[in-house]
Amino acid sequence: MGSRKPADGQPDTTAFAPVDDLSRRILAVLQDDGRADLTAVAKACGTSLPTVARRVERLIADDLLRVAVIPELGSHGPVETLMAQIVCQPGTQVSVAQKLVVRQDVRFAALVAGSYDIVLELVVEAELSGYPRAMLEIQSIPGIERWHSDLVLHVYKISHHWKKPDRGTTDDADYPFARTMCDPSHLDGTDLAILDVLQKDGRASFKSIAAGLGVNESTVRRRFERMTNNGCALVVTIVPPAALGLRALTLMTVNVEPRKLDDVAGTLARHPSVRYLAATLGGSTLMCEVVAESTKGLFEFSKSTLATLDGVVDWAGSLELVTLKRAFVETPWWRTRLATSKAPLTP
Repeated sequence: MGSRKPADGQPDTTAFAPVDDLSRRILAVLQDDGRADLTAVAKACGTSLPTVARRVERLIADDLLRVAVIPELGSHGPVETLMAQIVCQPGTQVSVAQKLVVRQDVRFAALVAGSYDIVLELVVEAELSGYPRAMLEIQSIPGIERWHSDLVLHVYKISHHWKKPDRGTTDDADYPFARTMCDPSHLDGTDLAILDVLQKDGRASFKSIAAGLGVNESTVRRRFERMTNNGCALVVTIVPPAALGLRALTLMTVNVEPRKLDDVAGTLARHPSVRYLAATLGGSTLMCEVVAESTKGLFEFSKSTLATLDGVVDWAGSLELVTLKRAFVETPWWRTRLATSKAPLTP
């Protein structure tokens, strides 16, 4: 399940084989609620608890599933978000990526094909020194040749739920997207300690967390529910879209007539192929992440949506080769997929 087997019997780590129907249903439930009780997952999928337990354990072991609970933006103070595009010296992309993914201020990072080698989303302190400090640190990483960054002004949509888009359908559930900013005063030391455990293992039981922190299980449960209900914590389920048959993941910059910016953004945000959409400072530009089953589906999106949308001037795209980090969480599969690279991969 999830890994292709070449003739020599060794797994092919360069690609994901789509999972079967039951695993897809399990992943769909866990994308809606990564901490869902397995009994509820079994009921929703029409199978037994032991079967679901085995499947979830296997999905995690195969690097096809990771659940994490992350603090929402603002939990440590006011922040700004920037999108950065990086060109690396030939052969240094993997070593640069390793330096980037361990940074706590990197929320998203991917190796891409196109004019740039790496695209990342950087979350910095809102004070004036926050961005220059991060920029200088990152630009000093050996192998980085060129850097371009842009301030994110407004996020129209963000979703980590992968699903196959149905032609002609809309995705109104994710739009309009209300960006949540958490005030640091809403979290104390115990809250942060709980989140620290759940960021490493989003399905850790309240009982085990309580035992580790020396508090009551009811205290952990109550604090977790308060943090999620108040928008200070977010449960994220990380799944490779290719395992669900979605193999064309693309980052696009869409140039728009200034007076049509909101109209174009509203239409794109409702499109089921669009998983992320934001306006940036550098002109009337939208940064867009698009997911499709294949390059044919990507062409269909370009031809039938972008090319016909009133207000769109032009666009450019970079195919995501490997997603390194999403929602501050390192993807569990990227190191395995690049293990054949000449650059050494360190833990």
